Order: sequence, then structure tokens, then C-alpha cells
Amino acid sequence: MFSDYKASSIQKGAIVTGSGVNAMRDRYDLIIIGGGTAAFSAAIKANSYGVKALMIERATLGGTCVNIGCVPSKNLLGAGEILHLAKNPHYPSVFSCDSEFDFRKTVSAKDNLVKTLRKQKYHDVLSSLENVELMEESASFVTPNKVKVNGKMLEADKFILATGSSPSVPRFKGIENVSYLTNNEVLSLEEKPPSMIVVGGRALGLEFAQMYARFGTKVTVLQRSDRIIPDHEPEISQGLDNCLTKEGIEIVTGVKVEEVRQKNGSKFVRALVNGKEQVFEAERLLMATGRRPNTADLHLENTGVRLREDGAIVVNSEMLTSTPHIWAGGDVVGEPMLETFAAKTGATAAENALTGSHKKIDLLSVPSAIFTSPQVASVGMTEEQMMKKYGYCSCRTLLMKDVPKALTVNDTEGRIKMAVDPKKNNRIVGVHILASIAADMIHEAVMAVKYRLTVDDIIDTVHVFPTMSEAIKLVATSFKQDVSKLSCCAE
Repeated sequence: MFSDYKASSIQKGAIVTGSGVNAMRDRYDLIIIGGGTAAFSAAIKANSYGVKALMIERATLGGTCVNIGCVPSKNLLGAGEILHLAKNPHYPSVFSCDSEFDFRKTVSAKDNLVKTLRKQKYHDVLSSLENVELMEESASFVTPNKVKVNGKMLEADKFILATGSSPSVPRFKGIENVSYLTNNEVLSLEEKPPSMIVVGGRALGLEFAQMYARFGTKVTVLQRSDRIIPDHEPEISQGLDNCLTKEGIEIVTGVKVEEVRQKNGSKFVRALVNGKEQVFEAERLLMATGRRPNTADLHLENTGVRLREDGAIVVNSEMLTSTPHIWAGGDVVGEPMLETFAAKTGATAAENALTGSHKKIDLLSVPSAIFTSPQVASVGMTEEQMMKKYGYCSCRTLLMKDVPKALTVNDTEGRIKMAVDPKKNNRIVGVHILASIAADMIHEAVMAVKYRLTVDDIIDTVHVFPTMSEAIKLVATSFKQDVSKLSCCAE
């Protein structure tokens, strides 16, 4: 993501639209284009420094996360989890039951949650920022220091670009004639579909696949590579594949889509699967094929800001673009497209822009998570990345069935893999988890990677027993001895 570039009092929470633009000032210390996570993080930081700042957002305030991303998807995944546990309890003494399920009511409750959080975490927060104004309009650059907003020219000393991303759909043959879904629409269906094809076997596709499968939809996942979540450790990928398959989700890998079409309400995908032609049919087609940065309408050609081929803005580790007074953050700079990372980049961009502190982003210690069940969480380098970079690696993998807490609550699906640098005293360089609460377990590993801790540092730290997080201590211990021969409460 990063290149090597180097940095060469206002109405409280005002919201202006339409003709009200003419009442705005013409010049600001800082203009933030965007209104999602990165933009708000930058605005909060700017407000703390007392500068005259303007946020310009053309769509719904709050961006992807609260409106069509993390919040609504995890809410629906939670409903599916309860349904699944009702039918598949962990304890043999607890009998399964077919709980009643109202799909429309579930979606309606999700919508109410989104509205509530959008107000509390965005509109109300903005109203509390005394030095930040909001314009709900589109903006485009006319010069490096001027943007055009509804016919009015606005200037700023510095800019932060945080315009987010949108679903990216490959131009498969026939796609223009098919009514497909993206993550935007699949969160708000009025009826639960009897069947669905999901094109894409990474985080987005797998979360929706399991969500709808647990709601009762017959789901088929088509993935181009030879395994799902191909950027993760092979053991984690295979473990998740096994879990999803057990739940009745059909996962097909090695897929090259040749054509899509629809007929009589059904969607058809013709594809080559490991060289052999197959046709897949379902009522709904979800294109979970990634996201693209929103830069097309900014007219960045007027600024000197460089873009990658995929449209992402090129920034350095300080979030500075190739233009000395323009910074960028969030999804618009490309992967990793994560909510908390967007917040970090937005705040970093604002701090560097306003104070010249040259604060840097450490990509190595940025964690990611996939909220399937079991969850996947990862931080740092994989074994393959270590081997490519250094030509050596030392790794250990621990099954969750070897973790006392997992055994205690009959929650043993998954594993944890730790990668260390044996030439640097077994310093921890990566941790990768497949477990029911992997996203909560990963944070000790984040600290280990960030602060260059060794396996001895983890072993020497007292952990609560019994906990799932103790798995991190156990996998660290496995570098020193056979954990299967230790008692539950070993050092």
C-alpha cells in the first residue's frame, strides 16, 4: 500500500446542503472529503487542534461500516448464530429445537440498529465538534488547492481524502443482463431466498454464505483460487472449509466463470471448474468479488496525486500522497480495507497534516478478522511470507481441542498457528487463529507482534485459566515442549 514519498472558530456541527452552500466560508485550514470512519477520525483529531475544518460527504453519513458493512452484517450473523446453536447445541444433554424465525423482522431490527448507531456515533458526534462543518454534497478538484462543490469554489491549505470504496464486480459475459446482488443489497432483501450462488470465497463472500445458509438458504460458493481465503495459512483455510461444508454449504474452488445469465427468475453461472465445464443455478446471485476505491469522480488529475492501477491512492507510511498538502486514509488507499485501520489512518493523516509530526503506520501489527463461525483472525506474517522474505521460518500449530477451555465447553473446532523468527530469539512475527472467538483472542498476538515479543515473553506471562485466549500461551509453549504432556495448569 505504501510508497516512499516524504513530506516536503466555526459553527458547531453545521450541516449545509443545496443552496446553503453559498452561506459557507470560502477557505478552510483543512477539508476532509468523505464521511465514513477515516473521515470522522480525521475530523475528531482536527477538532482537537482547533483548526477550521470542513467535511464533505456526498452519500449517507457514516460510510460503509455502520450502513452496509460491519454493523448490519455482524448483527445478522449474530441472529444466524443463535439459530444454529438452537439446532446444534454444544452439549449432548441439551436437545436441539427448531426455533421460529422471522426473516423480515430480523432485517427490520438490523435497520433500526443501523439508524440508531448512525445517529449516535456520527450525527451526534459531528454536532459535538465545534470546529468542524459538514456539507452533504459532491466535491471534485479543479486545482491542487481548490474543490468545486455545487458550483461553489472552496479552498484549503490541506486536504484529507477519505472517500471509501464500493463493490467491484468483474465484467463477466452476460453480467449486464443479470440482476445480481452486492453486499449493499444482500443486507436488505425482503424475502429469504431458497437458494443463492456466492461468487467469491474470501471474507465478504463467506460471511454472507454462512449467514444465509443458517437462515435456511441453500448456498453454493464459487472461488477462483484453489482454496478459500487464499491469503491465510493453508491450515486455517482448510479448517474453515471443513466447518462450512459440515453446515451444508457447497464450496467449489478452482472456478473460472465463463458466463452468467438469468431465466425464469433463476440465475445461472457457467464456469470451468479445474478445466471442466459446470453450470450452477440458484434464485439469487451474490457478487462478493472485492471492493474498489472511490476515486473516479474526484478529478485527482488536477492535483498531481498518484493512483495505482486499481484506482487506489498511493500514500507513504505517513498517509501522505504524492502532493505535499494532500493526505489520504481508509479504503481509498486500498488494502487492508478494515474499519479500525481506516480510523487509524484517518487520525494519522490528520495529525501529520496539522502538526508535521511524521507519525507512521505499522502495517505488520494490523489485525484482521473474518466473522464466520468459527471465526478467523490474523496478525503479522504467514509462514509463506516469512519464507519468501527471509528464506526461513519456525512455526507451530495447536489444535483447539488441546485447549482446556475449549474442551470444557465443547467448543473445539479450530486451531492456532504461530510463526517466529528463530534467528531473533524466537520473536513472534505472526499469529493466525481459527476459533469460535478468534477475533477477541487475537489482541494479545497483536501486542506481541507490535512490540517484538518472543515466545518466552508469552510463556512468562500468567494467563487466566480456563480461557480460550490461553491458546496463545500454549502455542508459544509448544516451541519449547510437548504441550500434550503438560497438566492443565502448567507454567
